[in-house]
Amino acid sequence: MDGKNTQSMELVKRQTRYASFQGLPASMMPGEDLFVAEEDNSLYFTYSGTPNVLEVKDLHYQVNLNDQIPWYEKLAEFKMPWEWGKGGETSAMTNLNVRVSSGQMLAVIGNTACGRTSLLDIITCKDEGGKIKSGEILINGKLTTKQLVKKCVAHVRQDDQLLPHLTVRETLSFIAKLRLPKTFSESQRQKRVEDVIAELRLRQCANTKVGNEYTRGVSGGERRRVSIGVQLLWNPGILILDEPTSGLDSFTAHNLVITLSRLARGNRLVILSIHQPRSDIFQLFDLVLLLSSGTTIYSGTAKDMVQYFSSIGYPCPRYSNPADFYVDLTSIDKRSKEQEMQCLERTRSLAQIFWEKVKDSEDFLWKGHNEENKERTPSEACFMKPHEKIINIDAHETDDLPQGFHQFSVLLRRHISNDLRDLTTLLIHGFEALLMALLIGFLYYGQGGNQLSIQDTIALLFMKGSITPFAVVLDVVAKCHSERAMLYHDLQDGLYSITPYFFAKVIGELPEHCVFVIFYGVPIYWLANLNPQPENFLLNISLLFLIVYCSRAMALWMSALLPTLQMSSFLSNALFTASYLTGGFVIKLENLWTVPFWISFVSFLRWGFEGLMQVQFTDLSYELSVENLTITIPGELIIQNMEMDSYPLFSCYLVLIGISAGFLLLYFLSLKFVKQKSSQDW
Repeated sequence: MDGKNTQSMELVKRQTRYASFQGLPASMMPGEDLFVAEEDNSLYFTYSGTPNVLEVKDLHYQVNLNDQIPWYEKLAEFKMPWEWGKGGETSAMTNLNVRVSSGQMLAVIGNTACGRTSLLDIITCKDEGGKIKSGEILINGKLTTKQLVKKCVAHVRQDDQLLPHLTVRETLSFIAKLRLPKTFSESQRQKRVEDVIAELRLRQCANTKVGNEYTRGVSGGERRRVSIGVQLLWNPGILILDEPTSGLDSFTAHNLVITLSRLARGNRLVILSIHQPRSDIFQLFDLVLLLSSGTTIYSGTAKDMVQYFSSIGYPCPRYSNPADFYVDLTSIDKRSKEQEMQCLERTRSLAQIFWEKVKDSEDFLWKGHNEENKERTPSEACFMKPHEKIINIDAHETDDLPQGFHQFSVLLRRHISNDLRDLTTLLIHGFEALLMALLIGFLYYGQGGNQLSIQDTIALLFMKGSITPFAVVLDVVAKCHSERAMLYHDLQDGLYSITPYFFAKVIGELPEHCVFVIFYGVPIYWLANLNPQPENFLLNISLLFLIVYCSRAMALWMSALLPTLQMSSFLSNALFTASYLTGGFVIKLENLWTVPFWISFVSFLRWGFEGLMQVQFTDLSYELSVENLTITIPGELIIQNMEMDSYPLFSCYLVLIGISAGFLLLYFLSLKFVKQKSSQDW
C-alpha cells in the first residue's frame, strides 16, 4: 500500500506542476496519461565541496567571421595573410547577465545561432575566433581562467568522443585511472566507477561495447550517459552540457534530463543548452535563459515564464508547449528582408522590456508574484523522497593527479585493448598484407626451384619495398584523423599530456606493425625463392620492417601536422612519391640532377632498396648463358653496377632508423605545437 500511495502522490505532483504551466486547474488534467519515465528513488551523488555560484555580468562578446574561415580557403581566394582578419566583426552577445547557484539547473534555450553554444564555450574558456569586449565571468567571485575551470567545471560536448571498442565499464575505468588522484586506491577507483554506472542507469549495458556509427554498441542515449559519466567521475561542482539531448528520441531525452536534475540537487550546478525541449522536459528546469541573437529575452524560473510573457502581452496558448511558443516568438525569419527586420525589432523590444524589469535586481532574474514553494527548487519538489540513500563523495583533489609513467601505462593498455577488439580492421589489414604477398609471390613462383634472373630479382626487391608501404600510409592517416577529435578533447580536459600519449601511440602500434610485416614479407621471400640462407632471410625481413615503419612514421607526422584528411593524404602521397622516384630503381642515382640527388639521401626507399640489394646479392653468383658460353657473374658486380655499394650494409640500417626517428620527432613536435582540432575546418 505504501508503494501505491507514493506513486499516487508523485502523479498528483506531476499533474499540479504541468497545470501550473498551462494555467489549468489540476482537476482538468488527464492523470492516467501521465507517468514517471524513470524511477526517481535511486542513488545520487552529493558534491561535498563548497557550493558554487557562477555569474556572467554585462557580457558583450564579439566574433570575427573571417577568423572562422580555414586558412587554406583564404589562400584559395588569393588573400594575403595581412588581409585575413580584416572585417567580419559582428556582435554575438550584448549585455548578458546570468547568475546560477549550486542545486540549480539552468537551461539555455533559443533559436539557431542565438548564442547558446558560444555562451557555454565562453564560460569554459574554450571560445575561438571571438573576443570579450566588456563584462566578466565569475566563479565564486573569482574571474574565470583555464586553470580555475579545469579544477571545478566539467564540460560535456555535443558529440560523443569515445573509443568504440571498449565496454562502458572499461571506458570509465580507464578514465578513472587517469582523472582520479593518486591517493585513490584501485578499489576506490572501481567503487567510483560502479557508483557512476549506478547513478546514470548503465548497469544493464555496463559490459557492452560503446560503439559508434560503424560499430554496433549501446544506444544513443546510453552513449550520451557514458560521456556524462566520464566527466562525473571526478565529481565536479559545476557540470556544463552542450545539447545533451541532440539526436535522442523524446523519451530518452526526458530520462536524461531527469538524471541531470537529480545531479543538480546533489549540491551541483548544472547548465545545459537545448534547442526546443518538450513540455515535460521544460518542467524539470529550475531556471531558463531565453536568448535571441545574443540578447536576453527572459531569465528566471521556468514555472514563471508563462506568467512573465502574459504580463507583457504574449500569453502562451492553451495546450501549447511554452518552450516551443516562446522560442518561435523570438526566432528571426530570414525569408525576406521585411520579415527579418520585423523579427529583429520585436526581439529588441522584448529584450529592452526584460532589461527594464530586472536591471535593479542583484541576480537579474525575473521573479513572479507567486512565491509559494519558494524555498524549494522545482527539482527538489519533484524528486524529494523519504529514506533515499545518498552517496557522499569527497571533493576532487585537483593537485595530485597521476602523471608520467602512470599515464603512459594506462594509455598503452587502453590503446591496445581498443585495437585488439577491432577484429574487423585487424583482419582487413592482415588480409590486405597477405593478399599483396601472394599476388607478388605467385608472379615469380613459376620459376620453381630455379634462380630468378638478375633483372627480375632487382625488380622484385624494389617492388617489395615500395608497394605495400604506400597502403600503410593511407591506413595510418585515416586512423589518426578519426582519433583526432578525442585527442583534442582529452588534452583540453587535462586527462593526460602529449608525451605519454606519444609513447603509448608509437609503442601500442608495434604489435600490429610486426604482424603486418610478417604476413607481407615471409610469403614473398619463399615463393620467389630469394637467397635461402637463414641470416639473409632475417636481414631481409628486418629491412622490410624498417622501410614500412618509416612510411608509418611519416604518415603519423602528416596526420598531426595538417588540418584535414585530404591534405594529409595528398602530402603523404607526394613525399612517398618523391622517395619512390629517388630510390635508385626508376633512374640511377648518378643520373639524378642536383635537387633529387640530395633528396635521395633522405629517401627511405633508396636506403631500403640498397640494403635489400646487398642482402640478396652479396656472396651470391649468377650464371649467364650466351650461346654455348656460360658466364659466372658475382653478386658484388651486380651491386656495383646498380650503384648500391656506396655505403656498407649496416649504414642502411642506421640511416633507416634515423629517418624513422626523425619522422617520429616531427610527429611529437606537431602534436606539441600544432593544435589538434576537433574538426577538419581550420
